[in-house]
Amino acid sequence: MGFFDGYNVATSGMSAQRERINIVSSNIANSQTTHSKDGGPYKKQNVVFEEVLLETNNKLNKNNKVHEDENQLSLKGVGVREIIEAKSEPIMKYEPTHPDANKDGYVAYPNINPVIEMVDLIEAMRSYEANVSAFKTQKDLDTKTLDIIKT
Repeated sequence: MGFFDGYNVATSGMSAQRERINIVSSNIANSQTTHSKDGGPYKKQNVVFEEVLLETNNKLNKNNKVHEDENQLSLKGVGVREIIEAKSEPIMKYEPTHPDANKDGYVAYPNINPVIEMVDLIEAMRSYEANVSAFKTQKDLDTKTLDIIKT
């Protein structure tokens, strides 16, 4: 394990959770948006995370072929693989005077539950805080190690 691996794991987690916080905030802000640039109601977005691995140490075996040592893989952190739109159908409300009402008087609203979005937001914030705490712990360990080496 390298000197900066702990920092890399924590900062990748903070970055991924920051992206999640931005997406969830956008979902909350647009929970009543009935007309988007695509023409329909806003579509809820979700963040898909992926693990990010360090490169493997390649070794040559007896036949001079590259051999990947599975024990040399170490977790670097987490990243955002993609941001996907939810497949849920919009909620139809009868509002015949609304400018976005269809010919039957119904308006399509995004299928976004603000309570669920707030829970997701709190979870992302707590995960971010946990990564900050891990970063600080790594810093404290490194500082104490350097203090021991100095003496």
